[in-house]
Amino acid sequence: MHSNLMMRKFILFTTFGISLFAGICTLKAQKNSVDKIKKVLYFNPEVDPALQEIKEPTNHAFFSAVSDNLSERKNKMIRTETEIPFDSIDKQTIADYCINNEADFAIVPKVKYFKVGIGKYVFSNQVVVSMKLFDSSGNLITEADYDTYKKNMRLLGSTVNSVKIGTNGAIKSILKELRKLKPSTETGF
Repeated sequence: MHSNLMMRKFILFTTFGISLFAGICTLKAQKNSVDKIKKVLYFNPEVDPALQEIKEPTNHAFFSAVSDNLSERKNKMIRTETEIPFDSIDKQTIADYCINNEADFAIVPKVKYFKVGIGKYVFSNQVVVSMKLFDSSGNLITEADYDTYKKNMRLLGSTVNSVKIGTNGAIKSILKELRKLKPSTETGF
């Protein structure tokens, strides 16, 4: 009878120990997969020329392309409605936005439309999409740009598609630059 009671206690203790171990392993696996997902903060792109009529459609096309591109990766997009001037970026401002949004990286974009013709408001559907990638401390990691005319030799097509193609091209260029930098610095993007 005493050995039967000892056997039950042993089985109960072993079962409890295995269940506890399995639960801890499951939580660790979930935590590791969450840790690998990087949060990327995207600012509204600076639009050149700065015409109010083209800002909203440009922002819509830009963020549509970003969300389509990030759905293929293990990154989470955070969008801010703030526009930061592309050529005069303050390191502390980037760091503050990253801290406040719990972002691992920040991207400051610019979309520049080609001006063609003689008139003031005549544009082509070609764009140059430029991006600067910063870490959460506000340090510039890399930058890239994508010229839809030079890269694709696109003469026809909508402006929205040009912005999307340019955005995808700029993101791919940034990822390509990161692969070159990765052996020396672990960015994890």
